[in-house]
Amino acid sequence: MLAVLKATDCEDALRLANDSEYGLTGSFYGKANLARARAEFYVGNLYLNRKSTGALVGGHPFGGFDMSGTNAKAGGRDYLRLFLEAKVVSERV
Repeated sequence: MLAVLKATDCEDALRLANDSEYGLTGSFYGKANLARARAEFYVGNLYLNRKSTGALVGGHPFGGFDMSGTNAKAGGRDYLRLFLEAKVVSERV
């Protein structure tokens, strides 16, 4: 599924993107504001100037923020990760 919303500027775009109870994957396209998107876009998998898919299995952590969590069980080896927020940033240069 893809959601598209019109934003007036970068600040409005980040506000719209972050105004969700989910935060699995997001994309940001542009020449300016890449550093701002990297710092402020609240998702577990962020893609800059590239397609919004393509996480490398075994190379990228996969899981999102908020309601797009990891479902790790208490006491399991992934339990500590519930207290961390891994973020992947991929950019075409």
